[in-house]
Amino acid sequence: MASGFFALLDDIAALMDDVVVMSKITTKKTAGILGDDLAVNAEKATGFVSSRELPVLWAITKGSFLNKLIILPIAFLLSSFLPWAVTLILILGGVYLAYEGVEKIVEFFLPHKHDVLEVKDANPSEEDVLLMEKKKIKSAIFTDFILSIEIVIIALGTVLGKPILFQVLVVSIVAIIATIGVYGIVALIVRMDDLGYRFIKKSTNGKGFLANIGNILVKALPLVIKSLSVIGTIALILVAGGIFTHNIEFFHHLMETIPAFIKDAIVGLLVGFVALLVVKLFSMIFKGIKKQ
Repeated sequence: MASGFFALLDDIAALMDDVVVMSKITTKKTAGILGDDLAVNAEKATGFVSSRELPVLWAITKGSFLNKLIILPIAFLLSSFLPWAVTLILILGGVYLAYEGVEKIVEFFLPHKHDVLEVKDANPSEEDVLLMEKKKIKSAIFTDFILSIEIVIIALGTVLGKPILFQVLVVSIVAIIATIGVYGIVALIVRMDDLGYRFIKKSTNGKGFLANIGNILVKALPLVIKSLSVIGTIALILVAGGIFTHNIEFFHHLMETIPAFIKDAIVGLLVGFVALLVVKLFSMIFKGIKKQ
């Protein structure tokens, strides 16, 4: 009896060792998408009033955890019974990411009228601020949902063929690391200036090593925030393009002689422009029907 119990413990220890090793390998394989996830979500989490940055980020983080709780069991079921559905969902998510990335590019050169009005409103009411905040949080959580699908699918692909318990443990660990890691770094980015001011206050008369570091952090924040929008848009296009080139045979063999990241960018832009045109066309048709 005792020998059986210790044998069970030994099996559990061996399983956990294998899970840790495979989790490290899987995390490395998802490093690229995690970097894109960081850039996209950092851009989404910026632009709020200083006092609201952490509460907003916490709301997005909770939404991200909820996304993982929804995605994980569905991913395990689909991979077991409907593996083709996983690919289909992945491609549809890629279309959305490409659309959002291209829409940002188009809006940069051709801003919508309502965007101009929002900028001109120098003193928005508290109700308007909260409404814009909720919209941005909802958008961030939805984008996180699409990126979370990609992360989960990549992680799941590294442990296919393993026992279901092994799959659940490895993919769940990767999902938790992804959420905590990404939003932890985002929190550091959005509070960079506060950390800089604290260093300056702790320094001697605003001079010395701490003061220099603090000044660098304070001055760097505006540059980081401005670059996040560009980096996030590029990340959306590249992630989308990568989904298409890895899961659609036509795109996979297209332009094989050029570097992969350039190919992903071209494919992402093409699909994004087509998706944007389709959305605009249906929007015009809907508005025409509504006026009648």
